[in-house]
Amino acid sequence: MNLLFTHSYFLRYDPKQWATGQPYAPLGTLYAAALMREHGYSVSLFDTMFAKNPEEVISAIEKHSPGIFVIYDDGFNYLTKMCLQNMREAAFEMIRYAKERGAVVIVSSSDSTDRYELYLDKGADFILLGEAELTLLELVNAIAENKHDFFSIEGLAFRHNNATVKTVRRSVMKNLDTLPFPAWDLVDIKPYREMWMKHAGYFSMNMGTTRGCPFKCNWCAKPIYGNRYNSRSPQHVVAELKMLKQQFNFDHIWFCDDIFGLKPGWVHEFANLVQQEQLSFRFKMQGRVDLLLQENNIRDLARAGCDNIWMGAESGSQRILDAMEKGTTVEQIQEATLLLKKNGIKPSFFIQFGYPGETKQDIEKTISMINRLLPYEIGISVSYPLPGTLFFEKVKNELKEKTNWTDSDELALMFRNTYQPAFYKQLHRYVHRSYRKHLAFEYARELLLHPLKANRVKIKKALSVLYYLPASFAAKIKLQSLEQTQSS
Repeated sequence: MNLLFTHSYFLRYDPKQWATGQPYAPLGTLYAAALMREHGYSVSLFDTMFAKNPEEVISAIEKHSPGIFVIYDDGFNYLTKMCLQNMREAAFEMIRYAKERGAVVIVSSSDSTDRYELYLDKGADFILLGEAELTLLELVNAIAENKHDFFSIEGLAFRHNNATVKTVRRSVMKNLDTLPFPAWDLVDIKPYREMWMKHAGYFSMNMGTTRGCPFKCNWCAKPIYGNRYNSRSPQHVVAELKMLKQQFNFDHIWFCDDIFGLKPGWVHEFANLVQQEQLSFRFKMQGRVDLLLQENNIRDLARAGCDNIWMGAESGSQRILDAMEKGTTVEQIQEATLLLKKNGIKPSFFIQFGYPGETKQDIEKTISMINRLLPYEIGISVSYPLPGTLFFEKVKNELKEKTNWTDSDELALMFRNTYQPAFYKQLHRYVHRSYRKHLAFEYARELLLHPLKANRVKIKKALSVLYYLPASFAAKIKLQSLEQTQSS
């Protein structure tokens, strides 16, 4: 019984991410492949990341003649959690190609967990619901033993006598150290490295240290790992870092956890181990502002090599943060930002516009916060309703045929709100240009105060004010025009 693994994220189908040129290998897929191989199965991988279209999988299917074809998406990557329409349709095509060639088709993804009927309709034999490694192992064992009673396997959806069966949801794994390291040997790392070097000048790899998130922001979907939070030990993580450094000589790591280092004392112990092993690398992570302010987390993260922290700032309006049930304050966002800068870590903001009930005043507060705190980077989106969230339940009656974006740059508002979708698209442009303008002014101010510290990069960024000053003004005029048009 041999298994051919793939996933449904095609970088070329996401123009914004293709242009950014910072791809990460499908970590979740590699975990599943490693576990199956550990239990004696022959595994191979068709990596869709750089493929031009789903048809390319046909040659891999014909080469490996898999008994089982597994579309196993990377549940650690926010791009797959968004359930983009381009990727869903690509998955449907691959299901068809595999079925035509006689393989049993198994699918695991955020989208298929939420919409298992849709994937079964397209020909998939089994859908793995939620955290899927152990469900996959039990299912493949049953198929290999020619068993046909799948009702006792937890976390599964399938068809039986033309009826859809959904078994009891499987509990998430608690001891993550028992999982083998991801099967990195299955990946051709060369195109990843080349694209990173071309676009960023360094090579970054991804790693997960935890699964799940215990917080309950009401717009955040957790179809794979749920609200439970489980963590690998610092020793296990550092052992993998040493292995990856030896094999691939990475420059940088993206810790792709929803929340990095939540357990008390974890970050401190991790920093100690990194220093003891004399590991030299930079990393970025995601964190909550309230957690960063606890213990000596920021200082320990700096010791370990943290270079950039993406914080879910979301809004500069406390009213909107409370409506989201975010559990953080605007004051904490400011305090964490300033403390990160003081410790040499770049603070970056996730920002969300268009949450139900957001007013012009709320938007202005968010823009003011960005321009006042000047994070290193900003990632702006509009509120995106995903099944399984309270936010989705609030707006689901307003959703028509369109419930997903085509790609990650679409930024379509799919429900009725204060302004029309065109306004939010223009708001995205304006906020970015206004932010760049304020950054340019800050660089100019620093050059005036410290002219001896001038260099080519700082001068270039200061001079960018000549572009962003008129560009932000023009973007604001267009935004105001859209606002007036929609309010009249």
